[in-house]
Amino acid sequence: MKVAVVQHDIAWEDRDATFARLRPQVAAAAGAGARIVLLSETFSTGFSMRTERTAEPEGGPSSQFLGEMAAAHGLWIGGSIPEVAAAGEQPYNTFVLAGPDGTQHRYRKIHRFGYGGEDRTFAAGAKRVTVEVEGLRVSLFVCYDLRFADDWWAVAEDTDAYLCVANWPEARRHHWQALLLARAIENQAYVVACNRVGQGGKLAYAGDSAIIDPLGEVLAAGSRTEALLVADVDPARVAAVRAEFPFLADR
Repeated sequence: MKVAVVQHDIAWEDRDATFARLRPQVAAAAGAGARIVLLSETFSTGFSMRTERTAEPEGGPSSQFLGEMAAAHGLWIGGSIPEVAAAGEQPYNTFVLAGPDGTQHRYRKIHRFGYGGEDRTFAAGAKRVTVEVEGLRVSLFVCYDLRFADDWWAVAEDTDAYLCVANWPEARRHHWQALLLARAIENQAYVVACNRVGQGGKLAYAGDSAIIDPLGEVLAAGSRTEALLVADVDPARVAAVRAEFPFLADR
């Protein structure tokens, strides 16, 4: 299966401008044959803590955009959205994975980024999510979750590819790069990671999106500018690596 990462900039707190920016990029990913397309964390607004401006109900404009892109191009597409599950509650940072038949799966970010104030404006999710997409078992994670290896370990045996969306700042880019490699190597699974580029609020983002194989080999990577990354992933490759090197059994 081909997977694609759209490493993109975001118009700060401006959904419509971001949607316009993303439509041709998603079309290019579809044209490259991708069956799964990954956008960034808070892909439509940027990582803003002004949730009174950015939060949406489930089924709001951003998830509608994902559904529209999935149906138009006949593929799966995901990114995270500040979503309110019930009126009066704090929003969740929700990774929405939308399918071409109208299906939408939701993972609510478990680990809130307290250093940036996310714990004061967002509610914490409680459930890990793994979904089978056309024979590929994918587990969904968001940005700061990358620092908490135990959640990734917990779903390893049922995961062929981890999908991770992020707004990870340039100031700690080497942490992002090192942790992506570690999560792939230690779990013997693909890691498909999308990080934004550009300026968001007061922060700069370098991208460094990547597609990494189960032995930690980087299949595709981007940095600093908008880019489309495409690579093949194969659950049989995951099974073969784990059979040859049965490290998970010793955990």
